[in-house]
Amino acid sequence: MARLANLETEYPVLDSTVRNFCASHGIFSVEDFLIHDLYMLAAFAEQNDSSERLKEGIAQVLSVIDDMHQPWLNGMELLEDAKRNKHVFPTGIQGIDLLLGDGIRVGQLTELVGPSSSGKTQVCLRTASNVARNHMVLYLDTGNSFSPQCIAYFLGKTISPSSAQAKNQFLQKVMSNISCHSVFDIFAMFDVLHQLESYLRCQDGRGGCQMRLLIVDSISSLISPVLGSSSTLGVINSKLMDTARALMTSAGYLLKKLAHQHNLAVLIINHTVGGEGGSSKPALGDSWKCIPHSRLFLSCDRGSNTYNVSILRHPSMASGKAARFVI
Repeated sequence: MARLANLETEYPVLDSTVRNFCASHGIFSVEDFLIHDLYMLAAFAEQNDSSERLKEGIAQVLSVIDDMHQPWLNGMELLEDAKRNKHVFPTGIQGIDLLLGDGIRVGQLTELVGPSSSGKTQVCLRTASNVARNHMVLYLDTGNSFSPQCIAYFLGKTISPSSAQAKNQFLQKVMSNISCHSVFDIFAMFDVLHQLESYLRCQDGRGGCQMRLLIVDSISSLISPVLGSSSTLGVINSKLMDTARALMTSAGYLLKKLAHQHNLAVLIINHTVGGEGGSSKPALGDSWKCIPHSRLFLSCDRGSNTYNVSILRHPSMASGKAARFVI
């Protein structure tokens, strides 16, 4: 969702008067608007000399938000959409692809959960190298984890024998199909995703190589600091916590919107935190757990290069199914 300053060209009523009023109440973007008490905002607007102008601006933002909602679809329309658009992309990792019925689903958000060194980034890199053979990939790197050397290594393992020149041309083609952006806070991610949304609108309906995979490595690195800032010396600031949860929900909504509307496969990484009885559980809490369509738990056998993957949630498969794989 956009910053209010970026909407003035399309909606002139959102001029400096409206934006300055919103800014005085800590509202700079549509996300800020969503988490604000609209009754209080309207009451403050009534007390302002430019009350009519401000109420027009508030109504316009609400209209923008309403336009973002997708029209309702009946069961047959949903089935036709699934048959026409929602395919799968193989990750290139046999164990995972067999477990998921050929790969990760287009139009859905798949989450990889696991402790450190459980293979999450390696799975993302392998998937990127596989999908980028025929499509474009956007890799959002939050911790300097992206490795072009790993991409080249994975490609080298799968290229059939050919001349050195042919191998180099193939490598250049795949690498040029992968765009990596470093993002170190959630607001930078929102900026990149809004740019991506504009790009995808222009791409839809055109031929040629198209963006089909979005990877966020990792979403928890961006959201956890926001959640953590809502607690100081063990005392929870409820207003900051509500803001953090709203940002988290907005991020999830935007990722799912991009996946569904533009036929992207979205692959994200989440880390684990301590749970009851010393067990580990996915980070980001209950507000996030309903966001991903599919949740996979990864782990690694100690002293081995063999990894384990199990389904925590999947729209068409039973939880608990598991497999082993080697990257």
